[in-house]
Amino acid sequence: MGREAACAGVTVRAAQHNFIDLFAGCGGLSEGFYMQGFRALAHVEIDGTACRTLRTRMRHYGYEDAEQAVLNLDITGDDVIRRLDEAVCGRTVDIIIGGPPCQAYSSLGRAKDDHAMQDDPRNYLFESYVKVLNHYQPKFFVFENVTGMLTAKINGTHIVDKIVEALSENYKVKFDAGMNVLNSAHYGVPQVRKRVIIIGVKKGIDIEPEEMYAGIIKTHYDPEMPEEERDGLAKYVTVKDAIGELPHLRPGEGEAEVAFSFRRDNAFLKKISPPDNQILRDHVARRHNARDMERYAAMSANHWTFQELLCNRPDLGHEKPRVFGNSYAVQWWDLPSKTIIAHLYKDGNQFIHPDSAQARTFTVREAARLQSFPDDFVFEGPRTEQYKQIGNAVPPLLAEALAKCMKEKLDGLEACNDI
Repeated sequence: MGREAACAGVTVRAAQHNFIDLFAGCGGLSEGFYMQGFRALAHVEIDGTACRTLRTRMRHYGYEDAEQAVLNLDITGDDVIRRLDEAVCGRTVDIIIGGPPCQAYSSLGRAKDDHAMQDDPRNYLFESYVKVLNHYQPKFFVFENVTGMLTAKINGTHIVDKIVEALSENYKVKFDAGMNVLNSAHYGVPQVRKRVIIIGVKKGIDIEPEEMYAGIIKTHYDPEMPEEERDGLAKYVTVKDAIGELPHLRPGEGEAEVAFSFRRDNAFLKKISPPDNQILRDHVARRHNARDMERYAAMSANHWTFQELLCNRPDLGHEKPRVFGNSYAVQWWDLPSKTIIAHLYKDGNQFIHPDSAQARTFTVREAARLQSFPDDFVFEGPRTEQYKQIGNAVPPLLAEALAKCMKEKLDGLEACNDI
């Protein structure tokens, strides 16, 4: 099929680099590639609400084939290749991106499971990624996951070794934790979030994996980076930089959509707040019980950890003995946020607002900003589902750093007629 054709209502356009997103979630990885002008051919995602979000975002970018391109599928099903082929419609796949759900690899999940999640079928979802990868054989791939993957084992063998071996059938893959673990704070995200990023280069292409990582350019230092490594880097983006301008809310206050005059008075806000957007979405505070509100206010006002709260205000102790030292945590104004997690949908106690006068946890929009989602990004579904989508996502600005590197390498290959 030529580069200009039509197939099942899909318009095939030339002169754009194309990608498929597997285990797409709500599209954090995709967003970074959209920002760099890549075209999505297909997304595979098992969660129906996340699929609605993916389609809404595709329409935002002008796609007319969002229904066909977002596949609400179990990737382990027998028909996944057929369904993907229908969506791809003969177009060239330049990159495959994505990463299996992280619960089976997370250290927290293993700690809660008597068998360290050895029998969890999610341990083997990478095989479905490899199946799709080897079918399309794009120039590059990006495989993303939590750092817990580095220590997870199945029957005594490190899962990461199995994954790298499987990915290496048709690809050059280099694995070294010092190179493969990226911190989102280094790419302008107001959050310390470390993730394993495995990049593969199709065998026969004259690029080594190390060159790919060298092309992922750090722009910011993090709070723990030694002084001698900070030269040429901007200071990390803080919680205040990201959410300080948002309206003051007490628990239970806020509206799903409200007209708002965005300040856009720092580099981060200029990046994530489109100049034509005048609507603030999903800035609605949860309701909290009076006891929790007291805890939040005392911790943020006094700059206390939960343990310090228990020492100084034993009257605010928790009735549940399972509540431990980091069950409640304030995210401080002058630092990046800690890693935003999907657990945020349950109670938000680890994401207490730093303003003691507000005495609450983060709203959906605050969590989205700390993940670097643009302000015009619409999360479909009820609030619990929105929090889950945000917590499970790859920060778009981290994804954009990956996409910039991929675009440069693909452009270089085209210039050399190497693809």
